[in-house]
Amino acid sequence: MELTAKNLSLRNFGSLIKVGVLPLGILAVVAMMVLPLPAYLLDLFFVTNILVSLLVLMVAMHTYRPLDFSSFPSLLLIATVLRLALNVASTRVVLADGHNGSDAAGKVIEAFGKFIIASNYAVGIFVFIILVIINLVVITRGAGRVSEVSARFTLDAMPGKQMAIDADLNAGILDAEQATQKRDEIAKEADFYGAMDGASKFVKGDAIAGILILAINIIGGLIVGITQHDLPVSDAAETYILLSIGDGLVAQIPSLLLAIATAIIVTRVSSTHDMAEHIGKQINISRAWLPVSGVLLLIGFVPGMPNTLFLLAGAISGLIGYLALNSQISEDKKEQAPDNDLGEENSNEGAIDLEDITDYSPISIQLGYGLVEMVDDNTGGPLISRITGIRREVSKVLGFVVPPVRIKDDLALSANQYRIRIGQTIVGEDVIYPDSYLCIAGEEVSVKISGYEVKDPSFGMDAVWIKSNQKSEAESKGYVVIAPESVLATHLSQLLNKFAGQLIGQDDVQILLDNLSKTAPSLVESVVPKLVPLHNLTGILRELLSERVPISDLRSILESLASISGRNLSIIDTAEALRPTLAGLLIQQIAPLNQPLPVITLEADLEQMLIKMSRQSGEEGLVLDNDLAQNLLTKISETNQKLSNESKSAALVVSPAIRRQFSAIVRQHVEDMVVLAFTELPDNRKINVVASISG
Repeated sequence: MELTAKNLSLRNFGSLIKVGVLPLGILAVVAMMVLPLPAYLLDLFFVTNILVSLLVLMVAMHTYRPLDFSSFPSLLLIATVLRLALNVASTRVVLADGHNGSDAAGKVIEAFGKFIIASNYAVGIFVFIILVIINLVVITRGAGRVSEVSARFTLDAMPGKQMAIDADLNAGILDAEQATQKRDEIAKEADFYGAMDGASKFVKGDAIAGILILAINIIGGLIVGITQHDLPVSDAAETYILLSIGDGLVAQIPSLLLAIATAIIVTRVSSTHDMAEHIGKQINISRAWLPVSGVLLLIGFVPGMPNTLFLLAGAISGLIGYLALNSQISEDKKEQAPDNDLGEENSNEGAIDLEDITDYSPISIQLGYGLVEMVDDNTGGPLISRITGIRREVSKVLGFVVPPVRIKDDLALSANQYRIRIGQTIVGEDVIYPDSYLCIAGEEVSVKISGYEVKDPSFGMDAVWIKSNQKSEAESKGYVVIAPESVLATHLSQLLNKFAGQLIGQDDVQILLDNLSKTAPSLVESVVPKLVPLHNLTGILRELLSERVPISDLRSILESLASISGRNLSIIDTAEALRPTLAGLLIQQIAPLNQPLPVITLEADLEQMLIKMSRQSGEEGLVLDNDLAQNLLTKISETNQKLSNESKSAALVVSPAIRRQFSAIVRQHVEDMVVLAFTELPDNRKINVVASISG
């Protein structure tokens, strides 16, 4: 087969580079240590070495987070080996051909040597030593320490991060694919910092090798020049010191650049800006620049000082402070602009119409002005994407599309307060802090962490708000650290499940029927509206959703409705009659199919007494004595809390005669408790009674 230019694509060319060039390049580097190189190849490789070092430094400066340059440790190793191979090759040329003149080892070494020495060998040697000290003692040592600490804290924080991912997954904030991606990212982060801890040793060893190679070149060159080539001591010193310093400098400058890149990578904090934007945004503070300007101007008027320079520096600082102050004023005006709806574009700002005073949004979140940045796309606000993920997961579980969530700011709320509405009803509100994290104690927490103690808004657990700089400490102590947007999103997820019955309307049910009619048109046509009107079907589905029974199997619901249509049942009784058909969807959320179903039961005497009380009450339903009700609810709540602390859940199983009435009583106090009837338990599941409630 003939290979033509048309057969080659850019992808094939890139694959050839990845497959061929890198392995051959590494072999060539190893060969450079053994085989002699001509001077022109040394020049080419030295320039390439400087190019690679500059490129690595620029890439390090423009990364948003360390993991964006995860190949840095491997690249650092390759660059270090290349530089050491060049040192070996240049040392061979210097010692073998140095007597021929200062250009014996190539133009690059000669140019660097003459530039540094500048007719004074002592100055040249001292300048080179200072560069090595800066590289070795200051930059490399500091970067190595940061790498070591980062690796240790990253590994210590892994269990807490994994628990946070599991919590987000259970709350519906993340789906399985996103959770897997985050776990992979945590593993990569640990691998990266572990590799950086070792890679920093390459830079340190390279700096030490530079000093030794310089000494070997000078001493060895003098010995070779004087003993083998009969050069005078002055000529030998002039030639070999120039070549040695030029060789050391042309290797030490790329080493210094890579050391700086290493320090930048390991000290980089993840953000939505590169390093220049990150630093520029944080130092652009008028309250810092204006006092600096005042001090410099004051020094500029002191007699005997270089007044012109200090006055000029003070004027420049004052100008920068003035520009920073104007920038801050402009941003404050934008934040205070009367844009009340963060999710929609305002038009005709001076007019007031009906839309301004009515809100038909099924779900809405109102935010205090301090939380607005959490939904601002310009600042990377993560809340909207989290809410979208919540809607997707809740919709999958419940079986219908949860309506969109409208997000608005509300100046009537305090800065960090939020409020969640279902329709016009406030169903949840709390306070979160956008620059902090919420910590919940894990099972193995023995040391408390300082912060603002609160209750978790979703589950009522003891929690602590901590500052951002305490995050690593909290994770190392075993706390589950939750970002503020995750706190709000988890609270929203809980409320969507709780009030799911209020979120579905006739239009939503009609959309479900239209979708089912594509695969079962006869079933839909024969049931709705002939046997069950649309509004009755909507009421039935609402009753099922109110107890978190998914309606995703709409085909089974319609088939069951067709079979019981002649019994003339009310909407509530119809929903109760459908439960055995749909209970499997609810049970699979409690325990996987291959595990026994954990259940809580009532003692036989207590259950018989409740059945008798229900029959005596007649149409009023199950009416309990206050002491009995309080006793039962306390025991059920304590049992449920104990299981929750063990990351377990169980269903409360009672007689079908009292299931609906007893469920209504229990769910008023224990919201996440699922109450099933004996008839709803599947025959193919093993049952594990984890507790029995007595009266």
